Amino acid sequence: MNPFRKLRYRLFQKALYIGSFFLDFRLKDTYEGEAGLEAVIKRMRALHFVRPFVLADPGVLSSGAATSLITKFSYAFPGDVVIFDEVRPNPTFATVDDAVARYSRSRCDCIIAIGGGSCLDTAKLMGVKLAYPNKSLERFKGILHVHRRLVPMLAVPTTAGTGSEATLAAVIINEKTKDKFQIDDPKLRPSAILFYPRSLTALPKPIIAGPGMDALTHLVEAFIGKSNTYKTKEHALLALRLIHENLLSFYENPMQEKVALEMLKASYHAGLAFTRAYVGYVHALAHALGGVYNVPHGLANAILLPIVLRAYGKKVHRKLAYLADEIQLTPGDYSKEEKAAAFIAYIENLNSQMGIPRQFDHLIQEKDLAALAAHAEKEANPLYPVPRIFDAKDLLNILKRSDTTWGVI
Repeated sequence: MNPFRKLRYRLFQKALYIGSFFLDFRLKDTYEGEAGLEAVIKRMRALHFVRPFVLADPGVLSSGAATSLITKFSYAFPGDVVIFDEVRPNPTFATVDDAVARYSRSRCDCIIAIGGGSCLDTAKLMGVKLAYPNKSLERFKGILHVHRRLVPMLAVPTTAGTGSEATLAAVIINEKTKDKFQIDDPKLRPSAILFYPRSLTALPKPIIAGPGMDALTHLVEAFIGKSNTYKTKEHALLALRLIHENLLSFYENPMQEKVALEMLKASYHAGLAFTRAYVGYVHALAHALGGVYNVPHGLANAILLPIVLRAYGKKVHRKLAYLADEIQLTPGDYSKEEKAAAFIAYIENLNSQMGIPRQFDHLIQEKDLAALAAHAEKEANPLYPVPRIFDAKDLLNILKRSDTTWGVI
């Protein structure tokens, strides 16, 4: 890549980093468990909300995981809770438009989002659309384009991984163009968050593994990037410890509410890390694959993370060694290179223990490679403060290494 272009990217990232100190990253109110639910309801009444719009993941509803939640909200607001259960993985323009139309017809005054990342993202995008009813969501693509106050939103994550409850981002697909893009603005952050571990106890294993590795990807990409602050590093390291101590146990037995709560906190702290320090090429490539092939986001991140980390090479050895030391993977006398290799192997081992393969299996078609790489480059450059800047050719090679079609990993 032209060195002047790299310099321009780094200057842009530095300007964003400096500008971030003038944005509102104050922590939102968080609540836990049954006592937290009662406190949330009390607060909603004090704020004079009368007709909540419950945006619920249909899988969460059918499993019964959200039954006690919705029942208590229904008791608190008798006859006035509106439930919308048409959320789908990877939100689209049509889904958001349908939800906004129902919200407006029902004259609701706040949103309660109960679900995974797609549900929480849909709620955020609803807020944008309600604030700007005559503008396409395309208008808000990128950073800092939302200038109006959004509808109050309570986030109740029912997966432990996306971190959407902590972030200023929402991802959406234009189903006509298959373009998957992100909207970033502090105004998208939920007004409050409820960690309700009981809603996670019926999760199937793939919905534990994928989001869990998504959270790990969040904290790793944030930590190795060039826009960290003391606080983002602190959040990333806390998330790493929580994942290291709880993810496999949660995967084996999701009925453990204490472990589920720890994983919810891991997701939240990883979200706090990357919402300010950003992600990197793992996410850019995963978004491209999700838009074209509808690959679950956590699964794509899990497969791509070790491959991208190896592609960064020496640029990430010091920071990966720090992460390895944080969870005591290696003896202290190992070199930074050995510790970095151990951390990457640790990621692959986590994947293996949760049934996640090392590569996609003949997923990526050769005819799509150039477009996928270009999409990822456009998303990442110059926005993401990555350790090493890649161009489309580099990203194309990473895509090839990620799929069994081309054999070598």
